[in-house]
Amino acid sequence: MDASDSVSGWIRGLKAGDPTAAEELWNRYFRRLVGLARKMLTATPKAVSDEEDVALSAFKSLCLGAERGQFDQLADRTNLWQLLAVITARKAYKRKAARPGRHPAAEQVAFEDLVSDEPTPADAALLAEEYQHLLGALGDDQLRSVAVWRMEGYSNAEIAGRLGLTERSVERKLAIIRNLLEEEMSR
Repeated sequence: MDASDSVSGWIRGLKAGDPTAAEELWNRYFRRLVGLARKMLTATPKAVSDEEDVALSAFKSLCLGAERGQFDQLADRTNLWQLLAVITARKAYKRKAARPGRHPAAEQVAFEDLVSDEPTPADAALLAEEYQHLLGALGDDQLRSVAVWRMEGYSNAEIAGRLGLTERSVERKLAIIRNLLEEEMSR
């Protein structure tokens, strides 16, 4: 795979204002964003298009912020999904707070909560729940360990050493993990 055909390559292109890179990322992540927004908007009165509107708005914020250089840590698919999930969570939260019949506490949302670098407690809980759900979807303790260690920043060589495997075996496991998670996220 050419580096320009990878998520990391598309992120670099997005930061440079390349519309083709934005389109590739859109094609890859939009359904997942809609699914995440749908989960976050459940049990609230909504129009049919709400989850798509939230996903569109989140993706637009990502594109504009990346072009402005606001996301220094954005470098790969893991950073990208974490950022998209937080942006989507905040947009969904704002959408829920703006709905008629909302919970009175929703009226007391502070502006700082919406622009903070840290997720709100509700966002953090939702992301933790989604994290556990996705780990559970891997269905295998070894795959879960590889996924967690990789997210914690361990190299493939370090993971291989921990498990007594070759680096190539770890790479294959990571490919399996990506496929399983992509299938799960597209549901």
